Amino acid sequence: MSSGSTIDLYWLPLGAGGHSVRLNGRVYEAVAARLARRAAYDLYHSALEVCVPEGNFVIEQTPVLGSEEQRGVVAQGAVGSRWAGRFRIFRYEVRRWQNGVIPDVAEAVESPTRLSHDPRLAQLLLDLVPSVPTPVWGRDELGTGEMWNSNSVVSWLIARSGLAAESIRPPVGGRAPGWNAGLEVARRQDIPR
Repeated sequence: MSSGSTIDLYWLPLGAGGHSVRLNGRVYEAVAARLARRAAYDLYHSALEVCVPEGNFVIEQTPVLGSEEQRGVVAQGAVGSRWAGRFRIFRYEVRRWQNGVIPDVAEAVESPTRLSHDPRLAQLLLDLVPSVPTPVWGRDELGTGEMWNSNSVVSWLIARSGLAAESIRPPVGGRAPGWNAGLEVARRQDIPR
C-alpha cells in the first residue's frame, strides 16, 4: 500500500451552514450547562476523511437523504425512538463515501487533525465502518451515561482501529457530546469475554 494513506479528523460547529440545528444546539447546551452547573460550551460534530490508494473516503453520520449508493451509506439507525425510525425523517445514516465531501468543511475549527499516516490503520478503519453500532440517536440505549450520536460513531471507529481516541479533544472552548459513548462501547468490545 502507498505511504499516502491518512486519517484526518474534522471538527464542525454544530449546525454549520444552517440556523435551526445551530439554535437547537445552543438551547440544548444552555439547558445542559445549567443542569450541570457549568459554563456553556460551543458544540461540535466530528467527521473523518480517510485516504487510501483506492481513493478518499468521507465517514460521517448524518440525516437520511436521497440515493444511498451515491453517498456510500453502510448503516442506518433511528432518531429519538425505535418507533419513529419507521419514518425516513427520523432516521440517520452512516456514510463511507468514496470521493465524498464534508458539507460546510470550510467552517471546520482546528481541522483537519492528522490522526495517522499508517496505511494498515487507514484500511482497518474503513473496514470497520459497516459494523459501527446503530442505537437510537440522542438516547443512551447502551448504558454509557451519554447519548449516541455522530461523535459516538467517529470516536468508536477511531478507538476500534487502535488509535488513541481518549487523548483527542474538541477545539478549545468546545465539547463533543456523545464522544465518550463511542469510547465506552469500543472499550467494552475490546474486553475479552
